[in-house]
Amino acid sequence: VQIYKLREKMSRKKKKGGMMPGGGSAAVLAAMILVGTSMVSCSPAKHCAAPELDMPESFAGEAASDTLTWADVEWWKIYPDTTLHTLIQDALEYNKDMLIAAERLREMEYRYKIQRSELWPSISARVYGENEYTNYSGKDGADDPVVSVLGRFSWEIDLWGHLRWASREKLAEYFASVEAQRALKISLIAEVADTYFDLQALDNELLIVRRTLQTRDEGVQKAKLRLDGGLTSDIPYQQALVERATTAALVPELEREIAMKESELAFLTGSYPKHLERSRIPLELSYRKEIPVGVPSQLLTRRPDLRQSEQELRAAEAAVGVAQAERFPTFTISFDGGTETNTLENIIKAPYYSLLGNLASPIFEFGKRKANFKAAIAAYNQARYNYEKDVLQAFKEVYDAVVSYNTAVENTSLKFDLQEASKQYVSLANLQYINGAISYMDVLDAQRAYFSSQVELSNAIMQEYKVLVELYKALGGGWNESGTQKPDGNN
Repeated sequence: VQIYKLREKMSRKKKKGGMMPGGGSAAVLAAMILVGTSMVSCSPAKHCAAPELDMPESFAGEAASDTLTWADVEWWKIYPDTTLHTLIQDALEYNKDMLIAAERLREMEYRYKIQRSELWPSISARVYGENEYTNYSGKDGADDPVVSVLGRFSWEIDLWGHLRWASREKLAEYFASVEAQRALKISLIAEVADTYFDLQALDNELLIVRRTLQTRDEGVQKAKLRLDGGLTSDIPYQQALVERATTAALVPELEREIAMKESELAFLTGSYPKHLERSRIPLELSYRKEIPVGVPSQLLTRRPDLRQSEQELRAAEAAVGVAQAERFPTFTISFDGGTETNTLENIIKAPYYSLLGNLASPIFEFGKRKANFKAAIAAYNQARYNYEKDVLQAFKEVYDAVVSYNTAVENTSLKFDLQEASKQYVSLANLQYINGAISYMDVLDAQRAYFSSQVELSNAIMQEYKVLVELYKALGGGWNESGTQKPDGNN
C-alpha cells in the first residue's frame, strides 16, 4: 500500500524543469519512521522451548571434582614421537577436508556480511538518456528525448525484526561452521594418530615375525643336525620346516598391510602414496597414570561438535523469528534525486526528486505465511532434539572411552605377564628337549605360544595408545582457544 508519494504526473512534452515537493512531506515521513521504530520486534522465545539436558554431576565411576581434564593437555605432549607430530601438522595444513572446511568458513563469513548489509540503507546512482518517437495521428510524429542523472536512497525500516533475526541466523551459521572446523581438527588428529599406531603395531608384528623366523631357521638347522646324527627321526625335521614356512608366509601379508597404512597416512596428510620414514615407538607406557576426565558439564564448552549443535539450534530459533516477522507489514522509504530534462543543455537547470514511503502487508495468502511459521517451529524442535541427542552421544562416547581405557590398561598388564611366562616356557622346553624329557612338538608349542604373546603384547600396547586417542577426542581435546571470533574481527 503506497501511503505517501510526492510527484506530479506531467507529460514529458510539457516538462521543462524539475519538480519540488510540498512543505509537509518531511514531517509526514518523520512521523511514520518514529511510529515504526517504536514498535517492538517479534521474539520467538515463547514458541521455542529450551533443550532439556538433565546431565548427571559426574561420569560413572569418576570423581566430580576434577578441574583439569585430559583434554587440557596438548596432543604433542601425549605421544613422544616426532614423526607423529610431523604427520599431524601436515594433516592440519594439507588435508583436503581441512582446506574445504576453511573455505566453507570463508563462505559463511561472507554470507553473514551480505545478510547484515540488509539492515542498512542502500544508495545507488543511474545515468541514462532516452529518445521516444510517437506518431498518434499518423501524420506528424514527434520526438520526446529524456536525459536524466539520478541517485536513489532506499531503506527498509525493520519494524518487526525480520532483518535482524535473519542476520542472527547467518551469524549462528557462521559460528557453527567455526565449530565444525574445530571438530574436524580433533577428528583428523585422532584419525592420523589412530592410523599411525596401527602402522606401528604392524611394524612391531613384522619385526617379531622376522625375529621368530630367525629362530625357526636355527630350529631347522638343529633338527637337521640331530637327524643327520641319528638322534631323531625325520618327523622333527619336517615339523621344523613346516613351522619355518608358516612363519615366512606371514611376511608378505604384513608388508602389504604396512604399505596400505602408509598410503592411508599419505592421503590424510594430503600427499600421494609413499614410504614413510619412521622410528619405532618403544613398547613403554611412560605416560600411564590416572586420567582425569572432568565433569560432564565441561563437554558443553569443550567439545566443538556440541558447540556446533548449539549454534545450529540458535540459527533455527532465529529462523522462527524471521518467519514470525514476515507475517507483518514491511515499511520502506526511498528518495530519488537528481536532474531530468528533455535537452542536454538544461540538465543542470532541471532538478528533480521523489520521496516515497511504502507500507506493504500480506492480506490473504491461503495460510502460506502461517504455515511457514509453523514449519520453522517444527524445524527448531528438530534442532533441539538433535542437540539433546548430541549431548547424550557425547556423554556415551566419554563413558565408553573411559571404560575402554581402563580395560586396555588391565589387558596390557595381563599380556605382559603372558609374554614373560611364555618366554620362560620356551627356555624350559628347550632344556627338557635337550635332556630328552619332551618331544620336539612340545618345543614348537612353546615357541608358538611365545610368538603369539609377543604379538599380543605389542597390539595391546598400541590399543592402549589408540583408546587414549579416543578418550582425548571424546573429551574435546585438540584446541584451547579462548572465545570465538566474529567475522567482523570483534570478539
